Amino acid sequence: MMNEKSKSLFERAQKLMPGGVNSPVRAFRAVGGNPFFVAKGEGCYLWDVDGNKYVDFVCSWGPLILGHSHPEVLAAVKEAIGKGTTYGAPTEIEVLLAERIQKAFPSIEMLRLVNSGTEATMSAIRVARGYTGRKKIVKFEGCYHGHADYLLVKAGSGAMTFGIPDSAGVTEGIAQDTIVLPYNDVQALNKMMDSIGDEIAAVIVEPVAGNMGVVLPNPEFLKALRQQTEKHGTVLIFDEVITGFRLAFGGAQSLYQIRPDMTCLGKIVGGGFPLAAYGGRREIMQSVAPLGPVYQAGTLSGNPVAVTAGLKTLEILERDNPYPELARKTSQLTKAIADTAKELGVPVQINQIASMFTVFFTEQPVTNYESAKRSDTKLYARFFHALLEHGVYFPPSQFEAAFVSTAHDDEALAVTREAIRFAMKAIVQ
Repeated sequence: MMNEKSKSLFERAQKLMPGGVNSPVRAFRAVGGNPFFVAKGEGCYLWDVDGNKYVDFVCSWGPLILGHSHPEVLAAVKEAIGKGTTYGAPTEIEVLLAERIQKAFPSIEMLRLVNSGTEATMSAIRVARGYTGRKKIVKFEGCYHGHADYLLVKAGSGAMTFGIPDSAGVTEGIAQDTIVLPYNDVQALNKMMDSIGDEIAAVIVEPVAGNMGVVLPNPEFLKALRQQTEKHGTVLIFDEVITGFRLAFGGAQSLYQIRPDMTCLGKIVGGGFPLAAYGGRREIMQSVAPLGPVYQAGTLSGNPVAVTAGLKTLEILERDNPYPELARKTSQLTKAIADTAKELGVPVQINQIASMFTVFFTEQPVTNYESAKRSDTKLYARFFHALLEHGVYFPPSQFEAAFVSTAHDDEALAVTREAIRFAMKAIVQ
């Protein structure tokens, strides 16, 4: 493939932005080589500035469940832009979107619209701390909840070890109130909560992990989370920034029948625009200003263009119910990957739920962060580039989720299966 324009743009970008990008994984550091620069997206395809065409399974890291440039979403956005781009005042469509979200997520009795998943999670934790009057929070290894300081920490050697900073610029004073436990480890959770549960303001978790690659929860793990947090008066926060409206219209909590105290949403809820939300039980959300003492605000929160895109996307999802068909397509694709790998003797584990999946190059099941880290990242990098050469764009990191959209038609999936066979053959040579 030709890549001269992308290469030139990347050289210019590196002089202006750290790593030449505005979000780290876009730099392709995990897989090597230079990123391509996108010119446009339509349906399930991307075109780069050199004219190369790709079947896109990144989908902007999850938001584009309807594919790129969905005509109904575009039409709604164009109409909204004609009325203005931002007001800094309430609008009817904010109410309509909140009602639509509440209908899909009964656990969300009140909510706030914000601009990013990071903003949603950091706000939810602040509210939980304000509501409970406690400081400590619990997160799980491999679960990413945005780049707030107290969430960028990792576990030490023991399950009850307080976190140490996982990023320069995060002080030990901030990190010491964050406890990190292994994902899916019921015993470690019970031990910690039985010991200091009454000191914990919130437990935040991805009910289906998507940031160490896709890792499914042990249902007993989610049940234990709910039981222990209820027992100790701790706020259970489901980070459904990825899974909300992706796994089902009601997210992971509807599939696993677990009702959290608070939920964070993003990605799909904005229909391709910067929009997110956090909400939960009414008594908790009444802690938020102007009703309560927990302050949170945002100039562009509830932006009318973003809200319009999100509302139209949710309307389409509720109207068309694409989830069974999305799951069918994704299962067919992952089966093709697994069958090809088995035929060629390539060790893979494929974790899939609904329309999200990850191909791990390892012989052992991936159930948590430690098992995910045992994957062969060099083999994944070769697989990634071989796919890219044949016009298929998978996530440029072993530890990210791939996504199927309603726009992935039979032709695109056939192209993908052919590319997968080529890529698998390439990495065993």
